[in-house]
Amino acid sequence: MTVQSFRAILYRVVRSVVTLLLCVTLVFVVLRTAGDPVDQLLPAETPPSVMEEYRVAWGLDRPLYIQYLSFVGRAVQGDLGVSFTSDLPVVDLIAAALPRTLLLGVCALLLASLLGLTFGITGAVRRGGPVDRGVMAFAVLGYSMPIFFLGIMMILLFALQLRVLPSSGASTWIHLIMPTVTLALPLAGRIARFARTATLEVIGKQFIRTAHAKGAGQTRVIIRHALPNAMVPLLMFYGIEIGLTLSGAVVVETIFAWPGLGRLLVSSVYMRDLPVVQGVILTVTLIIVLSNLLVDILHSVIDPKVSLARTLGGAQ
Repeated sequence: MTVQSFRAILYRVVRSVVTLLLCVTLVFVVLRTAGDPVDQLLPAETPPSVMEEYRVAWGLDRPLYIQYLSFVGRAVQGDLGVSFTSDLPVVDLIAAALPRTLLLGVCALLLASLLGLTFGITGAVRRGGPVDRGVMAFAVLGYSMPIFFLGIMMILLFALQLRVLPSSGASTWIHLIMPTVTLALPLAGRIARFARTATLEVIGKQFIRTAHAKGAGQTRVIIRHALPNAMVPLLMFYGIEIGLTLSGAVVVETIFAWPGLGRLLVSSVYMRDLPVVQGVILTVTLIIVLSNLLVDILHSVIDPKVSLARTLGGAQ
């Protein structure tokens, strides 16, 4: 690895840490200035002395900057505090919910990629025909369909009308079907649209025409030449979509009562459980930052013509 490449990676890592710190700081300040969680968690008739005891026990009696420094210092050591409502370590609550969210997210990404790439590349190859128009209609529908509306419609159809799928829970793999499809279809529409555009740009280039002139079949040209080159911009697109997928998982997990990070976050916000809210947001932000860093590195590996320094932030 060259010195320039190492500096570029270091620059991107530092920028990622700063982004993570800014996000955590913003969430911390907003949650602390939105009101006293003790007033939300305890009954209205609770004596003031008891409420003050809770504030002292939870560290809410200290100045805001002391609370912030204490939270950041403990978070660096892997300690995200204790839940106000369950009195359990936040790390344990996140560790129990994170695998469910990752399972849902990975399944949705795989299904969306299968549908989106297939439809997008097919539409590009048959540009202007009925298939292409169908692909674009699917992309627009998926792109504009609200996740909450799609989830509710699937529950009404498959759970209440046809009674073939469960409407909530996570006890069997069948419970994964509707949340996965609900999260994957809008993403598949966006992938199809982007894949079609990226493929059209590639198949119009000279090396594709040269491959056809040498007698290579259409399928071979698409798989061996067009698809690898189209994947370069698609990788950057995936880096953005990972964050959108996680944000969509919050809605999907709430609709289908899927016990993941999204549902944990919503319930914690409702209960004003500040340590859990901060811990979940920190975890999600960390996943997004790391996934984008990985995508940038893969971008430079797939396309050697793109310098690693430019790909990882343009550090000089």
